[in-house]
Amino acid sequence: MGDRVELTRRGFVLAMGGVALGGCSTSLEMPDLGLDTTTTGSIRPKISVDKGITDPDLMYASVQEGPFSLPAIPYAKVPRQFQRQIVPDPTGEAPGTIVVKLAEHHLYLVQEGGDALRYGVGIGKAGFEWSGRAVVQYKKQWPVWTPPSEMIARKPELEKWRSGQPGGPDNPLGARALYLFKDGNDTGYRIHGSPEWWSIGQNMSSGCIRMINQDVIDLYNRVPPKSTVVVA
Repeated sequence: MGDRVELTRRGFVLAMGGVALGGCSTSLEMPDLGLDTTTTGSIRPKISVDKGITDPDLMYASVQEGPFSLPAIPYAKVPRQFQRQIVPDPTGEAPGTIVVKLAEHHLYLVQEGGDALRYGVGIGKAGFEWSGRAVVQYKKQWPVWTPPSEMIARKPELEKWRSGQPGGPDNPLGARALYLFKDGNDTGYRIHGSPEWWSIGQNMSSGCIRMINQDVIDLYNRVPPKSTVVVA
């Protein structure tokens, strides 16, 4: 994600970050989002970072992977607190842990030295919330999405995908998916990308944790299988 450079924190502005699998569906309308000027709180004087976290033009640039293309994200329309950035770690968890704070609509990847990478997320709507501890059992690039029977019953138009919707830019699971297991069993929940970048910061899914596609690619590249996930 770009060359690593040593910077002082004063030298830059932090960058402008029920039903199980059935929750990973998309919506239809794009709300009007404004900018948010909320600060990220107190910061310590020095950290080592890469441009993939500090330069929004790089973070949210268009992506071409084989036959698949992702458009650039118009990040000026994404509230600042939901853009990828570095913050002091508020979780108290061990480095390498993924922590999703549902009330904040934030996902933290805990780093060594007291920092965390923070990403904005969309979460489950009322009645579809999930919380607990799990592990990333495995990860997939451009995953296939298979709606469960319960979702097809609610939305008959999804019948055509009963055997799975192939991966691609319009797939509800987006560019990457991290599959969450607990005690060796599939929870049915995923951390995944979404083509609906405007849904980040909202309660719109049926339980899955959705991210901007460029952000989930970044997270995918940073976490190995068996990483701990805490959703609270």
